[in-house]
Amino acid sequence: MTAVASHLDVPLSTAMRTGSQAEHEAAEGSRFMTELLAGRINEVGYATYLLRLRQVYAALESVPRLMGDDPYVAAVHDDALARLAAIDSDLEAWASGATLQAHSPAATAYCERILDARAWGGLYAAHHYTRYLGDLSGGQAIGRILDREFGLSGRGTAFYDFAGVGKPKPYKDAYRARLDALGANAEEKRRVVEEVKVAFRLNQALFTELGQEIDAFRRVT
Repeated sequence: MTAVASHLDVPLSTAMRTGSQAEHEAAEGSRFMTELLAGRINEVGYATYLLRLRQVYAALESVPRLMGDDPYVAAVHDDALARLAAIDSDLEAWASGATLQAHSPAATAYCERILDARAWGGLYAAHHYTRYLGDLSGGQAIGRILDREFGLSGRGTAFYDFAGVGKPKPYKDAYRARLDALGANAEEKRRVVEEVKVAFRLNQALFTELGQEIDAFRRVT
């Protein structure tokens, strides 16, 4: 009990980061993500990934319209972060008329969990933090790798372009400060941290599902 209390005796954003480190690393270490970061995923594989992410962001970006007055939702929501239009633009560049497999039990489960987070804004903030701060952090490396490996000159990487929020680090610092300013108590922190862990596991499940098709998605160079 003492260890748990000590872990939560920190600002909310710190608890979210340190409390989910194992799940975060497990998701990043998945086979599909490892291959993507190595530049070994082909156009169809990446477009399939984008299509499944689109389902996740459609769920994420629908919630604030329903609970914008919730303090947790208000603390993290920012229209400048919206990714749906960027994903649609990138899909046009990557799909090139290919027939993509849209059916995804992992994406469906992920969307359902996000929509269930309407029960309390802290749960939604956990999912928002996991995706958008990830996009502003490691996601930037993915964008650079894709641009370099495929010689895109910026085309097809709108998903990673956050020009509307300015420099990532100051934005992320302000985002975390808004979460910390909510003054969450220990039980609220515990619930949020547990949901961040769930969010990373859902991301890992998405990557695992894509990894099952890795042979079809492997790039030939």
